[in-house]
Amino acid sequence: MDLSALVQSLSERAIVEPETGRLRLPTERDLVTSLDMSRGALREQLSMLEILGFLDRTQGRGSYLNAPDADFIRLYFDLCRQLGHLSHAQFSSAREMLEISVAEAAARLATADDVDDLRGLVDQMVEASSAGQEDRALEADLEFHSRLNQIVDNPIFTLLHDGLSHALRQEVVERRRLAATREPAASGTSRVVDTVHYSIVEAIADRDSEGARVAMRRHFTLWSSLTGAS
Repeated sequence: MDLSALVQSLSERAIVEPETGRLRLPTERDLVTSLDMSRGALREQLSMLEILGFLDRTQGRGSYLNAPDADFIRLYFDLCRQLGHLSHAQFSSAREMLEISVAEAAARLATADDVDDLRGLVDQMVEASSAGQEDRALEADLEFHSRLNQIVDNPIFTLLHDGLSHALRQEVVERRRLAATREPAASGTSRVVDTVHYSIVEAIADRDSEGARVAMRRHFTLWSSLTGAS
């Protein structure tokens, strides 16, 4: 039995735990009987599901079906990158398309508090870059894009964003380093690669979905022009 079929079979046998709402599985002995599997084969499959994050097993408490967190997709993307199945260009292109869609959706969904949070993160980014604190600027940059996904609140987009951001983190670090070299900020001035985020925030504040798309696309175009990335 493949893992997909096993998960379906397990979900059919799972019982909703009233106090937690979690899907508790029958005992291993009962599963061996109902699934008509050997104990060794079942344990091997369950261990694989646990590694992938689809199963939570605790001694003395039982086994529960579980929705994997972002670690699952991060592992997938990391392995695909290391094995050469996915290129940096493909990662970058996918992230750009995702971020543009998220910005458009955020313009429809953001509250005034959300806009204030986004503007505050851009302020942090600009201030940190102007002070030569590139690590702090990087974290504010990454948090800005994560905050957009929180506003949209679509778990599929969030999983993809987290996986792509994790896989591309070192590339983002290198891009910021190149941008700092090619567009050095004089004392008391700001770099356009940071201030470009303000136009995204303003479009979202105005509930201008198309404007948010254009602003996010300009953000990526500007980064590419400064760093030579395609």
